[in-house]
Amino acid sequence: MQDHLTKATIPGMRAFAAVTTHLTEMARKRHNCLPIATAALGRTMTGSLLLAANLKNDEGITIRVQGNGPLGKIVTDAGANGSVRGYVENPRVDLPLKNNKLNVGEAVGQGTLYVTRFTGLKDPFTGSVELVSGEIAEDLTHYLAASEQTPSLLALGVLVNTDLSVIAAGGLMLQALPGAQEEVITAVEENVYRLPSISQMFAEGKTPADILAGVFEGFPLSLHEQTELSFRCQCSRQKVERVLISLGRDELNDMIKEGQAELTCHFCADTYNFTREELQEIRDKALDADETERNEK
Repeated sequence: MQDHLTKATIPGMRAFAAVTTHLTEMARKRHNCLPIATAALGRTMTGSLLLAANLKNDEGITIRVQGNGPLGKIVTDAGANGSVRGYVENPRVDLPLKNNKLNVGEAVGQGTLYVTRFTGLKDPFTGSVELVSGEIAEDLTHYLAASEQTPSLLALGVLVNTDLSVIAAGGLMLQALPGAQEEVITAVEENVYRLPSISQMFAEGKTPADILAGVFEGFPLSLHEQTELSFRCQCSRQKVERVLISLGRDELNDMIKEGQAELTCHFCADTYNFTREELQEIRDKALDADETERNEK
């Protein structure tokens, strides 16, 4: 099943369901993750896609989970167009199971969740809350209620095979709209709690539309647009060159003395190599930029 996100509504409520199995597997391979890091990164990427589903096409979300556990920092970027990228600082962390489940909460630890919204305004908006459990779904639910005053329920899951590959991954976000009737909210929540885990449903072949039908069982369901999802990074050799130019002449000269430079993108693990000759050209560009700036002053 192709990774995709589907939106559904009933009077007073909306929900988004996303299957993210393939993009989570791609992130696992790129970052060489062990299962607990795969689960934490997959949940966070899925959560960022669910939050970005409310945005316009050119807008995006960055989620940063800064815990004191052994995984370190988790960072993901997602756009309303269905693209996502992300990394975990220490992807090779391994911890014992807790109640036969991956102990993501302990691996993340205590700390802060940051959510930045890029909405086309001059300055992006960043909100933050303390981590509730480190399990990601509960933390994002807490963020939406505390920072954005949006009553929500999130479920995120990643199921990992014994060969470390991802069997299934995905998520669900349920939100009450202004004017929602309390009895409707209660009935829908009861539907959700009767469902199996989100990763189990996707492993059984359920689609996002199937899950949304179960969430809103007994109500007049309206299914809306479907968005294809993919792991996609915005890095490029040209952008890396601009980073090198920004380092300045002295640091570039040090790289030239070494004879080469190798830079790796945090988000996708792609590596960019530069020869001495290429670094000299980049240094010359940096000198030209400095000269232009001086002349403008």
